[in-house]
Amino acid sequence: MAKIAPSILSADFANLERDIHNLEQCGADWVHVDVMDGIFVPNMSIGIPVVQALRPVTDLVLDVHLMIDRPIRYVEQFIKAGADYVTIHIEADQPQNTLEALDKIHALGCKAAISLKPKTPAEAAIPYLEKCDMILVMTVEPGFGGQKFMADMMPKLRKLRQMLDEVNPGCILEVDGGVDANTCAVCKENGAEVLVAGSAYFKAEDRAAFVKLIQA
Repeated sequence: MAKIAPSILSADFANLERDIHNLEQCGADWVHVDVMDGIFVPNMSIGIPVVQALRPVTDLVLDVHLMIDRPIRYVEQFIKAGADYVTIHIEADQPQNTLEALDKIHALGCKAAISLKPKTPAEAAIPYLEKCDMILVMTVEPGFGGQKFMADMMPKLRKLRQMLDEVNPGCILEVDGGVDANTCAVCKENGAEVLVAGSAYFKAEDRAAFVKLIQA
């Protein structure tokens, strides 16, 4: 069964605690927290104080996606704020710093993940495969919600699953970008185990039914 991680980027920030409790009531598995710095991606969003505020109000997994430059500088603070998973982009720093960041995340008792932008090939993940608990494949360009799903990312998803099965079969695959009632099926068919849904979840007429559709 797949997991769904609604992205709070599409939530009502004036009523964030209400929306988090609604996620729980609808049966969502994780909370996806998109962090953007306006440097690595051309947009800015929430940061450490919001993760810190979320932690006491939910027991759901906090899946923190750092779309920021040189994330090694901040992983410790996000973990101390309450993150369960910290995902860093391999495009955001030099390989040695990325490897060091993954080790640091694990040393602090958190799950470590990497993310690949659409133009980054699956092979770019090879140096990090054995250090990851999860790999996030972006099916839109990171930085903005509501973009169209890139179906041509599915071969990359399959390739990553094949590579992981050889060296780290316990590592899970996550997909983020344009996931909705129609695109979720092809994601799962190609190996996705966690699906991030932002606008599709928050705009759904029946959120609980949408959650069950993703999880099926």
